[in-house]
Amino acid sequence: MTKAKSPIRVAIIDLYDNLPNEGMRCIKEIVSQQDKKVNGHPVTYEVFDTRAKAEIPDLSYDIYISSGGPGSPFDGEGKEWEKKYFHWWESLWRYNQNHAAKKYVFAICHSFQMMCRYFDFAEVTRRGSKSFGVMPVHKTPAGAQEWLYDGLPDPFYAADFRDWQVVQPNDNRLQELGAEILALEKIRPHVPKERSLMAIRVSPEIVGVQFHPEADPDAMRVHAVKPERKQDIIARFGSGKYVELMQRLDDPGLLWQTRNTVMPRFLEDAMTKLRPNGHA
Repeated sequence: MTKAKSPIRVAIIDLYDNLPNEGMRCIKEIVSQQDKKVNGHPVTYEVFDTRAKAEIPDLSYDIYISSGGPGSPFDGEGKEWEKKYFHWWESLWRYNQNHAAKKYVFAICHSFQMMCRYFDFAEVTRRGSKSFGVMPVHKTPAGAQEWLYDGLPDPFYAADFRDWQVVQPNDNRLQELGAEILALEKIRPHVPKERSLMAIRVSPEIVGVQFHPEADPDAMRVHAVKPERKQDIIARFGSGKYVELMQRLDDPGLLWQTRNTVMPRFLEDAMTKLRPNGHA
């Protein structure tokens, strides 16, 4: 009898705080699409409602995906969920320093800001105005060599909606941990402000991004077509910006290309290293 192959276990850390969202749907879909894709191993996932219920995974999982979320990355200060979340980061980082078999982490948007707070990679500050749309993401020299971005143009496009930003990188801290900045936000020649960091590779196993690589056009449309959201975008940025957003959602070379590249490639690489050569 053929021995059943051990599942690759994924923990999805939900930081949406019960806010209706499309991010969790997209993450679950991408993870589910990896089932039996790598050496025939089944893939299972479990969701942890961290921000609303202070649920946090232990270190028995193989891969961790930490989601985006609403509001300020400082909302959790002094709360149980944030203490547990930062303790999880500490425990996982220590685990990877002391074990040959690693744990893999992908942090998205709100989680990227929290990750930068934890590691003291940069300052996390409120933006002067909200970012919302399908935006260009520019590779740094390190990003040009980043395998997650192979095949993506420079710039590539991704869903970007946030009130906060990561700026003023702590170069000493980045160098201390061997972390590299992989991407910066769009070039804004008319805005005399520092460009936000959009991605950091912390280690071969850990990467975080400020944008939403999981988002598909349907996810963006859910928000963009709501009357209150449409009015807000037009009020903030003008009707031309809204038309541009809808056109970009219809362009198969923009959002879909990023959605089908970055997270699937991260997962496939992690799963291949976790279960090499069909190892049970």
